[in-house]
Amino acid sequence: MLRIGYVRIRDAETAPEADDLRAAGCQVVRGEEPGAYATLEAILDFIGEGDQLTVARLDQLGAGGRAILAVLDRLEARGASLRVLEPALDSLGPGGAALRAALEAVVAVEPAGAFPRRRPAAQEIRALQRAGVGPVEIARRLGVSRMTVWRKLKEATA
Repeated sequence: MLRIGYVRIRDAETAPEADDLRAAGCQVVRGEEPGAYATLEAILDFIGEGDQLTVARLDQLGAGGRAILAVLDRLEARGASLRVLEPALDSLGPGGAALRAALEAVVAVEPAGAFPRRRPAAQEIRALQRAGVGPVEIARRLGVSRMTVWRKLKEATA
């Protein structure tokens, strides 16, 4: 089983979080700036069955319950698990069912569209398209609608 640590790096204060992840048995620790999700996406694409994603705090996975639940869904689809150090949570066993239920309850009362979507640059979309990524996957990776992707692609060809 591979344990992968993930941390949002804000400043020097987060270095102890990376140390905590290593102390928790993570063989690999990756981090990225707040607002960026490329490293997390890469981890979710790479992680395999039986592996574990470990974070210091649940909020490291995204802004709001929907984003965190989406990460949990992707991990489970790949046969991987989630471990949170503070508070001690794990997606396996009965605690995992409780974690999922709590996240679903948060999502149920969370206003839809409460978090502003970021506006991707047209060159970012075109670069993903040139790399062979389809419009639906581009939209998922960038956290925008498919219509936004199509609109930006159309603007680029006009």
